[in-house]
Amino acid sequence: MSNTTITADAHHHDAHHADHPPSHSVFGFWLYLMTDCIIFASLFAVFAVMSHQFAGGPTGKDLFEIPGVALETTMLLLSSITYGFAMLGAYKNRKGVLLFWLAVTFLLGLSFLVLELREFSHLIAEGAGPSRSAFLSSFFTLVGTHGLHVTFGLIWMVVLAIQVLRHKDLTERDMIRLTCLSLFWHFLDVVWIGVFTFVYLASVI
Repeated sequence: MSNTTITADAHHHDAHHADHPPSHSVFGFWLYLMTDCIIFASLFAVFAVMSHQFAGGPTGKDLFEIPGVALETTMLLLSSITYGFAMLGAYKNRKGVLLFWLAVTFLLGLSFLVLELREFSHLIAEGAGPSRSAFLSSFFTLVGTHGLHVTFGLIWMVVLAIQVLRHKDLTERDMIRLTCLSLFWHFLDVVWIGVFTFVYLASVI
């Protein structure tokens, strides 16, 4: 075999790997999610210990408005469904469908954040800020950490949409990034269900 043929094969091999990033990227992201699970599990444990430490201040029953929180929950759960529609568009290589549902998902996630920030603002205005009691400190830390993750997810969504727009067709690298964000977004939904159940509902019962 000539040197020219070997060189051509090497270039082809390199190009092949450039077009097909290693599949362990998604596995690595699963490992990251496991570390996030540990973080949230720790915050839930802290809240469980501090949930009755009111220091003479207001309780969850006094502060939490379940209808408003239920609306937040609906927004986030719907965004998980719309992200699934976006992924279906991606699998069919239909960029328009993908970008449309990404935009809807972004708006739902942003609505969730706005409602959450409004709730925080209302609590602080009533004198129920994170420094008022151990209960409120653990509440703001847990819910705020989740909100921060949602914020990062929305930024990631915008970056991915820009990358998709720059490509004529979806690449395998685009699909891996979309899949990782999908895992992240659905993970945040699962965590929020835990927050809604064990933080809000349990506090008002």
